[in-house]
Amino acid sequence: MNNKLKTLLTGGLTRRDFMKSSGAVGGLAATAGTMSLPFKSNPVAAATTATVEEKLVWSSCPVNCGSRCPLKMRVVDGEIKSLETDTYGEDVYGDHQVRACLRGRSMRRRVYNPDRLKYPMKRIGKRGEGKFKRISWEEAYDEIAANLTRILKDYGNEAVYINYGTGVLGGTVTKSWPPGASPIARMMNLLGGYLNHYGTYSSTQYTHGLDYTYGGGWAYGNSFSDMKNSKLIVQFGHNPAETNMSGGGIIHYYMEGKEQSKARTIIVDPRYTDTAGGREDLWIPLRPGTDAAFVAGMAHVMISEGIVDQPFLDKYCVGYDEKTLPASAPAKSDYKSYILGVGPDGIEKTPEWASKITGIPVDIIVQTAREIALTKPCAIHQGLGIQRHANGEIAARSVAMLSILTGNVGVAGGGTGGMPGSYYFNFASFPTFSNPVETSIPVFGWSEAIYRATDMTALKDGIRGRDKLEVPIKFIWNYAGNCLVNQHSDINRTHDILQKEDDCEMIVVIENHMTASAKYADILLPDLTTSEQSDFLMSSEADFMPFMIFASQAIKPQFECRGVYEMCADISKRMGVGQEFTEGRDQEGWLKHLYAESLKMNPSLPSYDEMREMGIFRQKAPKDTFVAYDTFRQNPEESPLGTPSGKIEIYSERLAELAATWELPEGDVIHPLPIQASEFEGWDSPVREKFPLQLTGFHYKARTHSTYGSVAVLKEAAPQEMWINPVDANERGINNGDLIRIFNDRGEVHIPAKVTPRIIPGVVALGEGAWYAPDKNKVDKGGCINVLTSQRPSPLAKGNPQHTNLVDVQLVKKA
Repeated sequence: MNNKLKTLLTGGLTRRDFMKSSGAVGGLAATAGTMSLPFKSNPVAAATTATVEEKLVWSSCPVNCGSRCPLKMRVVDGEIKSLETDTYGEDVYGDHQVRACLRGRSMRRRVYNPDRLKYPMKRIGKRGEGKFKRISWEEAYDEIAANLTRILKDYGNEAVYINYGTGVLGGTVTKSWPPGASPIARMMNLLGGYLNHYGTYSSTQYTHGLDYTYGGGWAYGNSFSDMKNSKLIVQFGHNPAETNMSGGGIIHYYMEGKEQSKARTIIVDPRYTDTAGGREDLWIPLRPGTDAAFVAGMAHVMISEGIVDQPFLDKYCVGYDEKTLPASAPAKSDYKSYILGVGPDGIEKTPEWASKITGIPVDIIVQTAREIALTKPCAIHQGLGIQRHANGEIAARSVAMLSILTGNVGVAGGGTGGMPGSYYFNFASFPTFSNPVETSIPVFGWSEAIYRATDMTALKDGIRGRDKLEVPIKFIWNYAGNCLVNQHSDINRTHDILQKEDDCEMIVVIENHMTASAKYADILLPDLTTSEQSDFLMSSEADFMPFMIFASQAIKPQFECRGVYEMCADISKRMGVGQEFTEGRDQEGWLKHLYAESLKMNPSLPSYDEMREMGIFRQKAPKDTFVAYDTFRQNPEESPLGTPSGKIEIYSERLAELAATWELPEGDVIHPLPIQASEFEGWDSPVREKFPLQLTGFHYKARTHSTYGSVAVLKEAAPQEMWINPVDANERGINNGDLIRIFNDRGEVHIPAKVTPRIIPGVVALGEGAWYAPDKNKVDKGGCINVLTSQRPSPLAKGNPQHTNLVDVQLVKKA
């Protein structure tokens, strides 16, 4: 840090002197059990004149990467001139700095982006054309209120839907996810409710699948910090070096825990990721959608060689072998029988069988099985990419089997085979009341609920609260979410559905930028960025050091932009529930109220005014590691799981019942065991005769979903490219950097090729979240994977299968 910047940050003091002057020692505040970072907005007297107003303001990056990193903004005469991230503390593990990644550090460019929305607008062209006229806020509110009133009267509350979105999560009052915690939900609940949804685009197959194994709706694994106790680390499709790459994200804990344990690391992924990056001991590049076969082949080795943890399976599990099968289960329907080929299908799941499906050599399957079984403790984690498949629920349950078979559940250094767990900061929620409407649809099924709603049933489409939908979606609120188009599958089909104005009659989009989804709005409302308002933001994946940020307003609202809370307050007034919505508070009033409620839960918090000046408050968790289900492991009778049996259910009676009663299309599988199931566009699909390449997506470091997708410097640093193996590229005459077309029956994308051995033959990969940019022929030039993905949902959760795709690739133009 140069002297000028040091002066700017501390007002003339060195960091050490600054920490001493604030009453902290070594970066630790005097409050027991907490860590607070003192920081005061301080005009820089020595470097300014009387005509220049300069200040430093705490803000945050609010995107959905799991971190919420703090940002310190240097504001000169009302404009953000530069920013930096956390620089305080001693920066040692356990008191480390929460450093933002390249995305958060480009926040200024996002705030002042050329595509920033400036004023309310009304559509004058067809949906998707992006043709609007400028209107006043009063006109926008009046039109929204009139249409909402009409639709509620004509169709009822189930015709109103709050669409899903997770690019920017917002803060405590400005929360966009989950939609049921947003100001829009509070307003709609005062008006009688809205059609609800369940699940997420991110994790619904995972949560549904493992709920039948562990119960509780979300199966956490041990924290990454707990890997300091591991002897072996196995990562299935988990890539935190790109998805969670900030100092507040879990990659820091991954690297530190791994460094302390010196554990061997195995990466299982069709793509050689940055998390591997020369730090792994073994890369296993199996075909997408074949995780369950890989696990089954290894299970065969473990069972045949007698290296499973039989006492654990006997005490804590249901359905491993016949003696622990439920009474309702048919004979030989246990997991062991399935693996050894004495179950109903009669196929022995040998390593040779698994090798033909996965593409992994037999010796690697055998070697890996022995290493996982014999190395204790072994930490097995899975990322959410493997469950964004047509067989995602089964894939998630299958990976967990490795932890279960080896008895690594509930012990330090082990894990459940699920996502890594963490501690969370406890803070009062913005109250949104309860939704009087009980009907709920799968989150991925909203587009179906527009045009074939009354045909959607509980047994066929996963409708909850009713046997079938009674009315279609007629009104959509789309707040801070690009899932209306960009992040939803099969964009061309979605476009056709949204074009029919008699079906969905009103779409209101609340957004910062002119995204692909914004172009489908009937009324488009320009939202404030985090920098233009104040709110509290909580870390969501901070391992043993959860933190809270008071993101203060750094600059005045730009153009005519307004915040979502103010919008909802004004619309609520027009709808006759204004006082009930605000309770007499503006946004600042709610922040003070929620903080006072949080102080009751956590008296160690500083005062409201102190918190605003400090900017970030970190609180040590009770332990420096999180061990999932440790109390269950210690005493399963006193601390049972959330499954019907209270145990780990390898065989699920609930799934057996669903498999017998639900109406499934040909090829879809729901099964009481985590078995291998083919995908409708997988490695063995007949569709490969026409489209021979498997296309998988991945979270790209230049964006969080689609957020930051329009920032030029990020696009230049990490351009959108399609990964293709040299074998497949040579067959097609493609060299690195050549312009290519990626296509199937759903659409076509033109972007450059990245020819690399970091992707296996037969598979191509495309980072998700790139902004959809079609030409007049609907050929996308932005690299949006959802031009090519399918809207056919997964069997159990009815979730998105956006990594299950078959395509072909051809050369368009040499570089």
